[in-house]
Amino acid sequence: MYKHILESAGNINWMAIFALLTFFFLFTISAVVIFTKRKSYIDHMAALPLDDNQPLNGENPVRHEQ
Repeated sequence: MYKHILESAGNINWMAIFALLTFFFLFTISAVVIFTKRKSYIDHMAALPLDDNQPLNGENPVRHEQ
């Protein structure tokens, strides 16, 4: 069944071109977003896993009844 569908589609080089263009577009957009971020924001996000001042999710008890 799939062989018949692919044979009837004719030249399927457009699929490879579409995949390449999609990858290039997403890579370009992500590079632009990353390089336009402020240095202070990147440093803050890089230090988050090492910051002991931030409480972990399990450390704060949830107080439903106060």
